[in-house]
Amino acid sequence: MKYKVVYFIISILIILPGLYFLFTDGIKFGIDFTGGALLEYRFEKSVPLDVLKGEITNQGVEVGQITEIGSNTYVIRTKPLDQNKISKLKEGLDKKFGKIEVRREEFVGPVVGSELRQKAIYAVFLSSLFIVLYITFSFRKVPKPASSLRFGICAVVALVHDVLLVLGVFAILGKFLEVEIDTLFVTAMLTIIGFSVHDTIVVFDRIRENLIKNMDKKFTDVANLSIVQTLARSLNTSLTVVFVLTALLLFGGETIRWFVVALLVGIVSGTYSSIFNATALLVWWEERLGH
Repeated sequence: MKYKVVYFIISILIILPGLYFLFTDGIKFGIDFTGGALLEYRFEKSVPLDVLKGEITNQGVEVGQITEIGSNTYVIRTKPLDQNKISKLKEGLDKKFGKIEVRREEFVGPVVGSELRQKAIYAVFLSSLFIVLYITFSFRKVPKPASSLRFGICAVVALVHDVLLVLGVFAILGKFLEVEIDTLFVTAMLTIIGFSVHDTIVVFDRIRENLIKNMDKKFTDVANLSIVQTLARSLNTSLTVVFVLTALLLFGGETIRWFVVALLVGIVSGTYSSIFNATALLVWWEERLGH
């Protein structure tokens, strides 16, 4: 913990580029957020998803998601198209892959509307408040002069760090690789929030136990001891998840690629922030108060 200022600087340097692009260019929203066309086509033979997506993109159509729902049958979500553009797309696919059967051609609104987005932001703020209150209550018996409220606030700061990092990474990916976010990204963010809080509480709970057992030691020493005791557990838990996600990234296909990337970034960040942000901030706060 004597290097805590270094950890703060590292976190700031990692987050700043993403924040810059997040506030200047924002995040690119996919069809789930913007709405578009929903096309269901049945082909004469099976077509690899990446090949089908490449062909549609070559015709100047922005593809959000392609899902195989049956024998040679695919549901294609695209950005808004007029009927003329849809006809040209169908003709192009006919020439490339043989005769296709049109099952459905619909114009759909956004799955995630502006009202739902606003409610999601409120929910994040509200859940952060509940996390602070819950940790404050659960850690209420922590030996004084340590404060259970400080434990709760530091846990939420680490959570915000992880959320901002993932958002920043996807702002950069959107800027340079045209990566768009969809409902899977929202799922990934919720998972990251839960993982971040869980990892932080594991470390904080050990600090609480060691404070009771080592009343005569400085808070910094107790925090160091607690980190050493929980480090193996934190790394083992995170690495098993990272190994699975890496396998999914390599072999899971195009559909879930960016969902997996979001989880990878968030879980690595969550493991880091639990020790080097949440705990370091807690130690810094206690030291400033002279404890």
